[in-house]
Amino acid sequence: MRRSVAALALGAVMVAGLAGCGLPGGVDGELTDDWAGLPAPTSFVPAAGVCYATDFAPVAPRTLSTPVDCAADHRTETTFVGTFTGAPADADKPPARDSDAARAAFAECDKQSATYLGADWRLGRLALGLALPSDKAWTGGARWYRCDVTERTNVEENGTTVLRKGSVKDGLKAENAPLRLGCYTMDVQSTLEITKMAAIDCAKEHNGEFVGVWQAPANTKYPQVTDIAAWQTFYNNCRQRIADYVKVPKDDDLAARSGVAPVLANEADWKTGDRGARCYVWLQDIKVNKSLRGAGPNALPITD
Repeated sequence: MRRSVAALALGAVMVAGLAGCGLPGGVDGELTDDWAGLPAPTSFVPAAGVCYATDFAPVAPRTLSTPVDCAADHRTETTFVGTFTGAPADADKPPARDSDAARAAFAECDKQSATYLGADWRLGRLALGLALPSDKAWTGGARWYRCDVTERTNVEENGTTVLRKGSVKDGLKAENAPLRLGCYTMDVQSTLEITKMAAIDCAKEHNGEFVGVWQAPANTKYPQVTDIAAWQTFYNNCRQRIADYVKVPKDDDLAARSGVAPVLANEADWKTGDRGARCYVWLQDIKVNKSLRGAGPNALPITD
């Protein structure tokens, strides 16, 4: 308390002293008219190439956006930061997840992340999320969106986020990159429902393999579990990816060569624009101990 009173008293003495002294030449006695104006306040904007210890969140308040060294333990990495413009930027709150503005932002995240990673993020054990400012930050002028990537324990069975070290930049550039999807052992029920997909070295016995991605058109209906007709679109197009990968003819016998397993985003992410289906070949009656890439027709014989 004494220090506070003393400081206040000293300030009063100083002011009184200035008031009682003559002013040097060129000083008009106005203390503020010669100062430069304060800069306009700016809102926080995140940066690309930055890692965070926290898991991905669709809303990214500044209080949870403290960067960490990507060489240290982290869960999330930002591949790109974009800006909303035009009508979406004039709105009084961030765009809804299923809006055209959010889908356009996710499409840019998709594109920019492929450049950052060296290939489509769906080729690896990765998830891509669109993070937006909080309502409070938006009111304060924030118009950015953040493209965040996380490594997953798996992408087929709702895997969890990996606490990793090292940046994912160029992490998918090489076809044999550790993050790339490969071969699997699949457990399938008599109802043809896959109950387990465990990643395995392709040199070990397995009955499944990732073969590529089919990007569904914007108007493609999200298939509900019992909607066989909707799923058929995904089966047919993923079989085309099998043909490209294994190098077998795209003819009427294609469906008789193997099973197929499409893996989609959840419905909420689908509405935000994640329309890429990961495609897997399923060997119903045989197991192999090598990759089927480029193996040709003999590797997938036609069955009855």
